[in-house]
Amino acid sequence: MMDENLARLRAHRNNISRYRRLLRTKLLPLERQFIKRRLSEEAAALQSLSASTFPIAFNEPRPSRPLPIAEVMP
Repeated sequence: MMDENLARLRAHRNNISRYRRLLRTKLLPLERQFIKRRLSEEAAALQSLSASTFPIAFNEPRPSRPLPIAEVMP
């Protein structure tokens, strides 16, 4: 199951890359509209699948105050 989901995630990511690459080319307005819609659909599918595949999100704790440079870079 996990391998199948990882393969689907990879397919969505590859499709998104392909659509972004196509948007950098010369297209008719109708073609551009179609590709933008497909890009949006693929991004939504990727987000949904990744949320269900990896339900736990690890958030880094944020400091209550900005850290001085000396604390960030020893």
